[in-house]
Amino acid sequence: MNFARMVGLIAVLALPAFAVADSPFNGKNTDGWKIKGDEKKSKWKVGSASLDEKDASKIVLTEGSELVNTANGGVDIISEAKYGDCTIEVEFMVPKGSNSGIYVMGEYEVQVLDSYGKAADKLTQGDLGALYSAAAPKVNASKKPGEWQKFVIEFQAPKFEGAKKLAKAKFIKVTLNDVVLHENVEMEKATPGGVSGKEMAEGPIMFQGDHGPVAFRNLKITSRK
Repeated sequence: MNFARMVGLIAVLALPAFAVADSPFNGKNTDGWKIKGDEKKSKWKVGSASLDEKDASKIVLTEGSELVNTANGGVDIISEAKYGDCTIEVEFMVPKGSNSGIYVMGEYEVQVLDSYGKAADKLTQGDLGALYSAAAPKVNASKKPGEWQKFVIEFQAPKFEGAKKLAKAKFIKVTLNDVVLHENVEMEKATPGGVSGKEMAEGPIMFQGDHGPVAFRNLKITSRK
């Protein structure tokens, strides 16, 4: 990197930021969201999720305001809104054995999985809170299946000058249930299974729905402009 370009990047990163908070989910319907793939396969609905009393691996849906992937074999859902540097706060619930994910900018996955009870020294890059294929969580902060849990994801988008990437995407901090799992983890590339596999300055939020049932609520995204 030449000196002028380095100075420019430092200046961009040093600019004072102001926060703009919103939610791409209105709690009423899936307006503002689109399906990745065949819409006929979508299992996404708005309601209130709880574990099936007869089968803890399944979700029962009643009237409510949560975004719920109700069954296996569905598809991913993507926000129309796009974000760069941001903090994502979201609560989620998974039934027993289920698997999902939160794709920041549609490309960098924070794993959602039933990892309850797994020993900390056995955690992998595929367990709850992992940066999938990049970093295992430091500890296991998982709650039991059916219990609501909360992520706070502080994220720095990759920086570009034209098509040239000047700085990598970085998870500044990832907290699960008030426990810090990651700090200052740079992403070498996009996670497999994202929206396009291409890194960019802004991107949507994608919730994975092609693996198993999951519910999300109280989604708030604070952009740092």
